[in-house]
Amino acid sequence: MSVCSPETICRVVLDGQPGAAVSTYLRDAHMQRISQTEVLDSDTCPPAEVETSLRDLCRINRWFGGVATTRNLIERVASATGTKTFSLLEVGAGLGEVPRLAARQLAGKGITLDITDLDRVRTHLLRTNRAVVADALALPFPDGSFDLVSCSLFAHHLGPVELSRFAAESLRVSRCAILINDIVRHPLHLALVYAGFPLMRSYVSRVDGLASVRQAYVPKEIRQILLRAAPSLRVEISRHFLFRMGVIAWKGRNC
Repeated sequence: MSVCSPETICRVVLDGQPGAAVSTYLRDAHMQRISQTEVLDSDTCPPAEVETSLRDLCRINRWFGGVATTRNLIERVASATGTKTFSLLEVGAGLGEVPRLAARQLAGKGITLDITDLDRVRTHLLRTNRAVVADALALPFPDGSFDLVSCSLFAHHLGPVELSRFAAESLRVSRCAILINDIVRHPLHLALVYAGFPLMRSYVSRVDGLASVRQAYVPKEIRQILLRAAPSLRVEISRHFLFRMGVIAWKGRNC
């Protein structure tokens, strides 16, 4: 399978309708974070578009490293702790596919997950999954309720202050660590989203995909924000396929 070079991708994108907008970002070597409210986060998104966009996200996570990133984070925790069974709270879960696909892949290595989904919007959740409707900044669980608190493509929806609050809440509720699977802000990543428009069936996915990259964090920013929540926190950050990053914030030396 041939892989396009960054120059080829940029040329294809810039020849299209959104070229001027992309070129602005490609020229900016220090792409600034721009906070935006994504359509899927609003209360006015049509139900049919919600469903289609959530299915788009499932495909993106399967094809472009989302599931693999979460799987790798859990494998790292299992290796570091010697533990094979984890209770996991997935925050901003949507359809909850990422941790469940990761769990299927991990089962062959003897690692099992007991998953609970949480989302602020009931219609984003699958009825067949164990799920809770609640605010990620005020998790409705006692201290230490889960081994792991995880999120995928959620952290960038929060501003720095909110993200620090979410980290503090997640550390309170977790016994071992919090796992953050998110994208990295980069001009070329923005170009790749434009190039991927044909793969997205919902206009919401296209609009929100661009907004997500613009308001995503870079590893240095994530580290600083997490340390504001807990200055002594041990934070591991890894880079993954197609501008994904995985973050493990350890609650203590021994889970």
